[in-house]
Amino acid sequence: MNSEAPKGIAILGAGAVGQLIAHQLAHAGIRPTLLGRDYQPLTEPFGFISLAGEETQQCFDGSGFQGSGFQSSGFQGSGPDADGVASIRLLIVTVKAYQVMDALLPLLPRLSRDCHLLLLHNGLGPHEALIPHLDGRGLTLGTTSQGALRLSKHQLKQTGSGLTQFGHCAGPAMAPELKAALLSAIPGSEWVEAILPALWQKLAVNACINPLTAIHGVCNGELADNAYQATISAVLSELVEVAKTQGIELQEERLSARVYEVIRLTAANRSSMRQDVDHRRKTEIDAINGYLVSLGNRYRIAMPANKALVDAIHALEQRV
Repeated sequence: MNSEAPKGIAILGAGAVGQLIAHQLAHAGIRPTLLGRDYQPLTEPFGFISLAGEETQQCFDGSGFQGSGFQSSGFQGSGPDADGVASIRLLIVTVKAYQVMDALLPLLPRLSRDCHLLLLHNGLGPHEALIPHLDGRGLTLGTTSQGALRLSKHQLKQTGSGLTQFGHCAGPAMAPELKAALLSAIPGSEWVEAILPALWQKLAVNACINPLTAIHGVCNGELADNAYQATISAVLSELVEVAKTQGIELQEERLSARVYEVIRLTAANRSSMRQDVDHRRKTEIDAINGYLVSLGNRYRIAMPANKALVDAIHALEQRV
C-alpha cells in the first residue's frame, strides 16, 4: 500500500457497487476494508474482471487500518474503542436503500465522532432519516451509473463505465485527502456542490426505467417503444411537480431527453429492479417512486402514475 495513501476507509455492503468501489480504490493503491454482515471484515479474496478483460484479485480484510483492532476473524473486543470500527475515517455505505438505517443505527455508537459517512445507493429518503442520528458526523451523498455484475459472491465483472458524483449533505465536510482519494481512484467521478439536484435527476431516470422494466420483464432499450411513452411522461410530470416542494427546480423536457438517452445507451441492460424481481428479492421501489408518492402525500399532490408503479412492484414482491 502506498504509504501516502489515506488509511481508514471502509465499505459497508459487499454487493456489486461495494465491490466495484473497493476494487477501484485498491487499484489506486488505497486498500479499503470491505465489511459484511455483523460488520466483520471479509477476509476471502475477491476477483474482478475489468472492462478491458483484465482479471485481478484483492483482499479487503482490514490490513489497510494501521494500528486498528481488525483481525482476520472479525473485530477485536466489544467496546466502542476496542475494535477496528473506531479507526474508520470514511465509511462508504453501499447497502440497498431500505437497509441503510438498519445497517447504520447499531454501528453509529461505535464509530468515531470524526468518521465521515458516504451513502451510495439508488433513490432518496434514507439521508433524511439518518441526519438526526449523525451526532456531529459529516454526511456526503453520492450516485453512480457505473455498471457491474456479480458473477458469484466473490467475483465481479464491470459491465460499463459511467458518471459517479459526490456532494456534501450535512455536518462537517469530508476531509480534503479523503475527497481527493475518491476522485482520483474512481474513473469518471466528480464533486458536485449541489448534490441533491443531481440525485433528483438520477431519481427521474430510475423512476422511469426501473419499475417499467421490472413490471414488463424487458431490457432497458425496449422502453423506447411508443407503448411506454405516456407512462414515462406522467411519471416525470409528477416528479417535477413534487420536486418543487423540496426547492428543486427541474425541466421536464430535459429530464425526458436524459431518460431516453439512458434507455438508448443501456439498451441491452437489465435494470437492478428487474434483476431483484427476477430473483424474488425486495426492491428499492420505496426509495424511488415510493419516495415521490410519500412526498405527494405529505404535500397533498396527486401522484397516480407513480402510485400505480409502486403498487405493481409491491404485488410482484409478494409472489411466493
